[in-house]
Amino acid sequence: MSNIEKIKQLRQSTSAGFKDCSSAIEEAKGDLNKAAEILRIKGISKASKKMSRVANEGVVAVSGDEKKISLIEVNCETDFVAKNDHFINFVKELAELNNYYNSNVEKLKAIKMKNSETVNQNLVSLITKIGEKITIGRAKTFNYNGSKNFNYLHTVVKDNLSKLAVVVSLETNNNSDNLKTFGKQLSMHIAASNPLALEANGINRDILDKEVSLISEELKNTGKPDDIIKKIRIGKINKFKEENALLTQPWVMEPKKKVKEVLKELSINDLKIKDFYRLKIGE
Repeated sequence: MSNIEKIKQLRQSTSAGFKDCSSAIEEAKGDLNKAAEILRIKGISKASKKMSRVANEGVVAVSGDEKKISLIEVNCETDFVAKNDHFINFVKELAELNNYYNSNVEKLKAIKMKNSETVNQNLVSLITKIGEKITIGRAKTFNYNGSKNFNYLHTVVKDNLSKLAVVVSLETNNNSDNLKTFGKQLSMHIAASNPLALEANGINRDILDKEVSLISEELKNTGKPDDIIKKIRIGKINKFKEENALLTQPWVMEPKKKVKEVLKELSINDLKIKDFYRLKIGE
């Protein structure tokens, strides 16, 4: 086999550039297996050097159905790469695997993809090929017994990939069109309103403490008596809770109503919001 034929074969099997393949074959003294291993090691080295960069772009991928559905975030450095076909194809296959393996990202990295290489090996190859830092970020799977899942994608990049995705799980035996409409609209509401929890008592304590600190700082130099400041602080934190708990938020479709009121008006006795997740690139 000529040197050119070896370079061509190595490029096809590794997707590395002509120059890198040529150098690897020369270093391996014509042995294609050794050349492929050299390229793999160099690829890992190149990928490692890119890990200190900031990757705030990317996509969120959704895969699954009404019974079981998952989201996964894959980050890159630029929006240009987020629309790259190699990047998109990798994320699409990754999303399917993620749904199968229940969003266990560490386990997922060791799983083999269609080309018989692991997710992590494909990730390293993609970083080497594209030249940007690419990372697998947050992931979540919804698989509750007796629940139906609904999703909404905002700023769609392609197919099931977007910049913002929401999944909401509704616990009920009902399967009416009204339920399906509500599920879709609730997903859109969560995308727009970004609730922190289902109810006020579910809001993270650290978030509340930070808000109390900001409110106290705001009121510190008002000159008002301490008892008045305390009342104002309590009022402001209660308002914060109401605005950030899903059930007490104004319904996006009809702001004069709260989400809990819309839920009640559906007259589906066993209906409960089991869980929800909002995933946005860059947040």
